[in-house]
Amino acid sequence: MDKVKFWLVATFLVGAIAIAEAQQAKKIPRIGFLSAAPSIDPAFLEGLHNLGYFEGKNIVVELRSAQGKLELLADLAVELVDFKADIIVTQGTPAAQAAKKATSTIPIVMATSGDPVGAGLVASLARPGGNVTGLSLLNDAVVPKQLELLKEAVPKISRLAWMASPAILPEMMRFKELQSMGPSLNVTVELVEIRGPETFESAFAAAVRDRVHAAMVPPNSSYIPYRQQIVTLAAKHRLPVAYGFKDFPEAGGFMSYGVNVAELFRRAAVYVDKILKGAKTADLPVEQPMKFELVVNLKAAKQIGLTIPPNVLARADRVIK
Repeated sequence: MDKVKFWLVATFLVGAIAIAEAQQAKKIPRIGFLSAAPSIDPAFLEGLHNLGYFEGKNIVVELRSAQGKLELLADLAVELVDFKADIIVTQGTPAAQAAKKATSTIPIVMATSGDPVGAGLVASLARPGGNVTGLSLLNDAVVPKQLELLKEAVPKISRLAWMASPAILPEMMRFKELQSMGPSLNVTVELVEIRGPETFESAFAAAVRDRVHAAMVPPNSSYIPYRQQIVTLAAKHRLPVAYGFKDFPEAGGFMSYGVNVAELFRRAAVYVDKILKGAKTADLPVEQPMKFELVVNLKAAKQIGLTIPPNVLARADRVIK
């Protein structure tokens, strides 16, 4: 009888261990997504799906959105740490900075960032060195090239508004660059502050009061969900605006020069996959985009009474009619 009990207990323990190991093996990874934007970019989820990850089945994706209020990002990052996220994906430099401050151990994947080295997020692009890696939106030539193209499209420009947030370091770094190159194009560049979606309208009104001839919106992917509001305000004030993403001219904006941001979000999913399979963030170089697109919207130009020169149209990768 004792032998029977022994074998029953032994069998029970072996079974319990096997069940526990099976449950542990099936642990669903938790991905935190931290952003100032109100939603997760669909391209990131598409990238996960392409790699075989589906929410609720073999992965959990938890959004924390600051709804444009950058001061909330720090607390939201702590929430994702408390959520025990296996990886935190960030949109925008402020979100990445908040995540890095909240944890030095959880891997952080930047879906988009401005200047990760200048912002102190990584030691270098080739060797990040810590718990942060991912993708950068820019190389040093993008924003200056954006200004050059805008000046070619609208030669009369002599006063330009850089509509940016003083709280975002890469945007202010780009502002200094534009100010430095302005004299060579006979353009004075001034800062018009954007401190969140609720300030878009007042920012455009301020730009018009300052009698600027055109404006540039930084390549901040957190602004994309508000693109319709932004391009509507630009049209209302008859202001030619250059953007960093094609999403804006597709929504009715004047022109854009920059990277395909959807591709960055799909690449961020690849980073997530690599880390889940054992790669270390310190060993994954930060990628920079190599291809940039010029998109021009002729209808938007016509609405504000402008004719885009043929040489600009000839260089456009896409012309929206």
